Amino acid sequence: MDSSPHSETARSTPDTGSAERAVAAVWRIESARIVGALTRMVGDFGLAEDLAQEALVDALRQWPVDGVPRNAGAWLTAVAKRKAIDRWRRQERLDERVALLAHDLEQEQREGRDLLWDPDAVDDDVLRLIFISCHPVLSKEAQVALTLRVVGGLSSEEIARAFLVPTATVQQRIVRAKKTLSAANVPFEVPSREERAPRIGAILGVLYLIFNEAHAASSGPDWMRPELSDEAIRLGRVLAALMPQEPEVHGLLALMELTAARFGARVDRHGDPVLLADQDRRRWDRGRISRGRASLATADALGRGRGAYGLQAAIAECHAVAASVEETDWERIVLLYEALGRLAPSPVVELNRAAAVAMGTGPASALLIIDQLSSSGALRGYHLLPATRGELLRRLGREEEARSEFTVAAGLAGNDRERSLLERKARGAQK
Repeated sequence: MDSSPHSETARSTPDTGSAERAVAAVWRIESARIVGALTRMVGDFGLAEDLAQEALVDALRQWPVDGVPRNAGAWLTAVAKRKAIDRWRRQERLDERVALLAHDLEQEQREGRDLLWDPDAVDDDVLRLIFISCHPVLSKEAQVALTLRVVGGLSSEEIARAFLVPTATVQQRIVRAKKTLSAANVPFEVPSREERAPRIGAILGVLYLIFNEAHAASSGPDWMRPELSDEAIRLGRVLAALMPQEPEVHGLLALMELTAARFGARVDRHGDPVLLADQDRRRWDRGRISRGRASLATADALGRGRGAYGLQAAIAECHAVAASVEETDWERIVLLYEALGRLAPSPVVELNRAAAVAMGTGPASALLIIDQLSSSGALRGYHLLPATRGELLRRLGREEEARSEFTVAAGLAGNDRERSLLERKARGAQK
C-alpha cells in the first residue's frame, strides 16, 4: 500500500541530511500528539509508538525524494494509520473498527482537510499521554525515560547522553515500561478528579527531577545540562496549557524559568561553576525572569495558595529581582523556607534554610541547624551537607575544620566539576 497521503503536497525536495533534520524536528515538536492520537485510535500505547516509529522510517526514506510535506505531523499520523490498518488486515481482524478508521482516513483526504489537528489547539490526547507516561505502576526511572521519549520526543540515545547511562539501559526501561502498562491494562484516559491530584504530583515530580538534573548534574564532566532544562521547561509549558487551573503546574513552570534564568552566569568560559555571590547578574536572562514571574502571578491569581513549587518559585524570584547578594531579601527567603518546611518537610529544605539563615543572621546560627542535620543522619552521604558546613566553618575562621569538611564533600560529589571546586576550596581553606 502506498504510504504517502496524496492530499499532502511537498513544498521542496531536500537532500538526505536536511530531510533527516526535518524528521527530527517534526518528531520533537509533534511526537506527543502523534502518539497520543494513535493510542486513542488503536487502544494500545506500545503499538501506537511502534506505528509512529515505522512512519518515521518511511519519512526518512521518502522525504529526501518527495520533499517535506506541508503538514508533516499529519503526514506521519496518516501513514501510521495506514500501517495500523495493514496490521489488522494481516491478522485477519478486518472488523468494523478497521473499516471505520479507513473510511475516516479516506474522507479526510477527499475533503482535502488537514489530517491531524490545528497546530495552535491543545489536544486532550497529549494530556492522556502525560498521565500514562507518569502512571504510578512505573518506577521513577521509567517515568522519566517514557516522558522524555513519548512526550518530549527525545531519542533513547539523547536520553542516555543526558543522564549518562548506556543507551541499552534507557531502551530496556522504555520497553519494560510499555510492557508494564500493557500488563496493568492502564486505560488511555485522564484520571477522575479524585485520582487526579496525586497523579499530577507524580507528573510534576518527573519534570522537577528532569530539571534538577539539568541544574546540577548528579555525575559526569559537566556541571549543568541545559538541554535537559529546555526540555523540562517546554514540557512544563505544555502542561500549563493543558491544565490552566492547576496552580502548582504554573508554580513549577515559574520555578524552572526563574532558576534557568541564571544558567548563563553559573559557569565560566571553561565550564567551571560560578557560585551565586560571584555571578555577573547582567548575564541573567531577563526574558526568563519575566516569564517566570508571570507564571507565579498566574498561580497566585488562582487563589488557592502556594504549594511547594510555588514557594520555591517565590524564593527564586527573590534572587531574580535582587541587584546583588547583599541586597537580597534574605529574611523573606528564610520565611519562605520555613513555610516550605512545614508544607513539604525534608532535610534538603532544612539545609537550604540554613544557608539562607547564614546570609541573613550569620554563620553561627546556621551552623546549629547544620549540626542538628548531621546528628540526625538524614543526609548521610549527601555531599552538600559537608560542603555547606565547610562554608560556615570557613566564615567563622575555623579553617582546619573547614578543610576537612570540603575534603569529605569532594569525596562524595559525583560530578567532576563540582568535585574539583570542592577540592580547590579544601586547598584554599588550608592556607
